[in-house]
Amino acid sequence: MIKNLYKLIIVVILLVSLIILLIPSSGKRGLMQAQERNDKHEGKALMRDKIIKTDAEWKEILTEEEYLVLRKKGTERAFSGKYNDFKQDGLFICAGCGNELFSSKTKYNSGSGWPSFWAPISEKNIEFEKDNNLFMSRTEVVCAKCGGHLGHVFDDGPAPTQQRFCINSVSLDFKEAQAEKDFLE
Repeated sequence: MIKNLYKLIIVVILLVSLIILLIPSSGKRGLMQAQERNDKHEGKALMRDKIIKTDAEWKEILTEEEYLVLRKKGTERAFSGKYNDFKQDGLFICAGCGNELFSSKTKYNSGSGWPSFWAPISEKNIEFEKDNNLFMSRTEVVCAKCGGHLGHVFDDGPAPTQQRFCINSVSLDFKEAQAEKDFLE
């Protein structure tokens, strides 16, 4: 009986994996577009600009939740983050290193439960990595300066980019607008 159950579980896992591989996915297109963007900006974050710390050093400067998301690629619960319904003008920066990531001018309500943006401040400030966890193919967004996990990008966002940068609030800090120069035009 138990052997049959194990066999059934293995067959189901294999079938789900096969279906995922056979279905054309916009995520693959998004990953290719993301890689093309990375290729256009080769060398964008010079090694001298990168922040390299040991796990112990990160644990000293980050809260436990920040550490789990930024360094261990965790995810906060949907609708629980402090920036999900946040509406002030300013810049969203990396909670790990202060790198400027997103402007409030590109933030919108996607209904996903996480802060969503249709574009970063600069593609030089973020990097993209392939993420195949949980039987899904997604494009992970990381901080180009410290390598911290921010969230994922999807191809179902609004114009003009059709991108939805779905970002964990815990990976962000906020810098209130001081002057018009703080914003993208």
